[in-house]
Amino acid sequence: MLKNITTMVTVIKKGTNKEIINKLLKKAFKTKGVDTHKYCGVIKLKEDSLVIQKRMRDEWE
Repeated sequence: MLKNITTMVTVIKKGTNKEIINKLLKKAFKTKGVDTHKYCGVIKLKEDSLVIQKRMRDEWE
């Protein structure tokens, strides 16, 4: 059962200016929360991340 579903429909008519379309797209895809892209490449690892992940998973055994 799905609850609280919000849908958004934007009607763009033929001949609409590109600037207006871009504004509508920015409004429709506005993100909430943390911008995770600013953290990409921040941590410098001395070891491959998959090796670290496998080692951490093996700790549970």
